Amino acid sequence: MKRFHVHVSVKDLGESLPFYSKLFGAEPSVSKTDYAKWMLDDPRINFAISQRGANVGLNHLGIQVDSAEALAGLRAQAEAADFTAVEESGAACCYAKSDKYWIQDPSGIAWETFNTLGEIPVFGAEPSETESATAKPEEIAGGCCAPKTKTQTACCPTS
Repeated sequence: MKRFHVHVSVKDLGESLPFYSKLFGAEPSVSKTDYAKWMLDDPRINFAISQRGANVGLNHLGIQVDSAEALAGLRAQAEAADFTAVEESGAACCYAKSDKYWIQDPSGIAWETFNTLGEIPVFGAEPSETESATAKPEEIAGGCCAPKTKTQTACCPTS
């Protein structure tokens, strides 16, 4: 099953947590000092906020899937549409390890399609040497955990 994903960069996480908790009628399923995530079933969404020095507002959108097979299906759909994609295997970001790929819409909004493999104790880490890219990382911009070039040192800037 698919789940819509929205990640918003916020000015003040302390102010935003109560707002979104009240909006969704639920506490976050993940809450860190710089990040929170609500895994909601109604509406079925993975909604995340972070305070990590990025511009305030929409960080990226995405589609979360439950299996490698579903991810491969969406990847095939993107390829059939001639979308340029950046693939990351075992990416460490947003306190999770995931297989993912990124595309960008015509307006420059980053879209992440991913399958979460497990939780990790840190927000992000450098990409592994085994990651493969089908497009140049600088072609996909805007996402918090969008693929990084070798010169970037962190998943997201820290405040």
